[in-house]
Amino acid sequence: MTSSEEYKRQIMKDLAGGNVESLDDGTTDSTTEYENFDDFAQRTTTDQRRQLFGRSIHPDRIPSSQMEPELQKAIAQIKPNERDDVARAFFKHFKSRGLDDRHLEQQLGLSTHHASRMNADDVSKLASFAYHNHPDIFREVLAEQPGIIKFLSNPVVAGILGIAAAKWLGSRK
Repeated sequence: MTSSEEYKRQIMKDLAGGNVESLDDGTTDSTTEYENFDDFAQRTTTDQRRQLFGRSIHPDRIPSSQMEPELQKAIAQIKPNERDDVARAFFKHFKSRGLDDRHLEQQLGLSTHHASRMNADDVSKLASFAYHNHPDIFREVLAEQPGIIKFLSNPVVAGILGIAAAKWLGSRK
C-alpha cells in the first residue's frame, strides 16, 4: 500500500469517526460519529454536504492537473448505476444553464448524450468540464452524488476534503 493510500484511509477514517481534535478539545457528539464514509454519505443531507464542499472544492484550491486524473480514477471505480446517476445530475444542472446534452456530446467528444449509456471516460469528461467551467455545478453534483469522493486518492484532494469535513463536523457540536 502506498503512503498516498494510507493517508487517504486515515483521512476517511478520521472523517467517518467525526475526528475534530485539531479544531478544539476533541470531544464529539455521538450524532456526528460515522462508521465509514458510506455511513457519512447516507446520514448527511445534500444541504449539509453542499455546505461542506462549498468552499473546499474549487479549481483555485485543487489544480486541474491534480483533480482530473483523480476524477478519472474515481469515476472508473464507482458502480455503473451510480455513474449513470452522476451523468444525469451533471446533465440536469447543465440543462438549467442552457447547455444542451447533444451540444455537450459534440463539444466534449462524448460517445453518447444518454446518461445510461455513458462510459467512465464520458462521465469523467463531464466532471472535468464542470470542474473547469462551472465549479458550482461540480460541487452541487458531488453533494448530490457523494460516492465519487470516497474513491479520490490524491492526498491533497483527500486532505482538503478532510479539513472541510472536520470544520463541518466541528461546527455541529
